[in-house]
Amino acid sequence: MHRLPGLPDQVTIYEVGPRDGLQNEAAIVPVDVKAEFVERLVDAGLTTIETTSFVHPTWVPQLADAAELLTRVERRPGIRYPVLVPNERGLDRALEHGVTEIAIFASATETFAQRNLNRTVDSQFAMFAPVVSRALASGVRVRAYVSMCFGDPWEGPVPVERVVEVGTRLLDLGCFELSLGDTIGVGTPGHARALIEAFPGGPSSLAVHFHDTYGQALANTLEALRCGVTVVDAAAGGIGGCPYAESATGNLATEDLVWMLHGLGIETGVDLESLVATSAWLARRLGRPSPSAVVRALSKEL
Repeated sequence: MHRLPGLPDQVTIYEVGPRDGLQNEAAIVPVDVKAEFVERLVDAGLTTIETTSFVHPTWVPQLADAAELLTRVERRPGIRYPVLVPNERGLDRALEHGVTEIAIFASATETFAQRNLNRTVDSQFAMFAPVVSRALASGVRVRAYVSMCFGDPWEGPVPVERVVEVGTRLLDLGCFELSLGDTIGVGTPGHARALIEAFPGGPSSLAVHFHDTYGQALANTLEALRCGVTVVDAAAGGIGGCPYAESATGNLATEDLVWMLHGLGIETGVDLESLVATSAWLARRLGRPSPSAVVRALSKEL
């Protein structure tokens, strides 16, 4: 363990494996496997686990079992189980199942807003506003994602000021946290710093969500930590992608993130050996090796 100056003492890992990790799987993962996956993640020490999404099954067939999954998962005290919701109907379903934290997802670019939400960048806020206001009135916390914060496969590089404008509007709606997503994994550390520092409110309400398409996810995360960010999205085993952007590959692997953070003396509360065993277990059920370098290295020893 070797600490570096200017880094936080503790980092919160926002685990997205059960939702963002599995959503792009072609074969439907049985609901009992999903439920066990969530339980194993909790046992490994993760305290924030985005469990599923109330999207229409036509959009994401993998998540059609959201309601059943929530009935199967034992929601333990002190553990956050947020779910993604696209609109008011999704919020209705979340409220029916006792969800206490939701996430909404916006786009920084016009093309992806149209493909993912069937909206323009501007008109997406008309959809989000009632979702956020109703959720807050019901005592439900709301997180916001912004996709395509660094680059867009159709539009190319995304201006920092555009991301800041979209993100600030989401925070102004009442979202407690804003996750900046490098959906296609083209970001680099300097770009990450420029984006984080451009937000007038500072890093306290920001999280980062990096994909590892070009192998930059850990480097970008380290730079975000240097900027004061303390919440990092990751997916166990490095699984994931986006069904509406073919160039979006897997998420930053939670194990790779934990290995780096623990090596820096940063607390996560995660038992790495247990987490590796969980991802190795899931990889067997998905029928392919884990993309995570740490899982591949350590699972041989388990």
